[in-house]
Amino acid sequence: MSTPIIPEPIATFIERVNAHDDEYFLSAFTDDGVVDDWGREFSGRDAIAAWSAREFIGSEGTLTVEEVTSENGILTVVGDWRSHHANGRSRFDFELVGDRIRRMTIREG
Repeated sequence: MSTPIIPEPIATFIERVNAHDDEYFLSAFTDDGVVDDWGREFSGRDAIAAWSAREFIGSEGTLTVEEVTSENGILTVVGDWRSHHANGRSRFDFELVGDRIRRMTIREG
């Protein structure tokens, strides 16, 4: 199995998430960015930071990328998510504005 090629800026985003870089993680989102975590939405940096501290960067999550696709302006990354909060194959849909994330939607992969 070959390693999927992940376009920028998501390649760096995943690299920094796997390094548990909370500062980079938050800076990757637009000011009105949204995280949709299985239907729970967190809008804006304060809400995303609180969610991440509990369930994402704060739970020392790492993503091993297995598939990358792009369609209709949405970049989809599917992989094995491991953390202290949740584990399993997950799908991350990214909507970008320039080089920043406007929306990250997480669902079963």
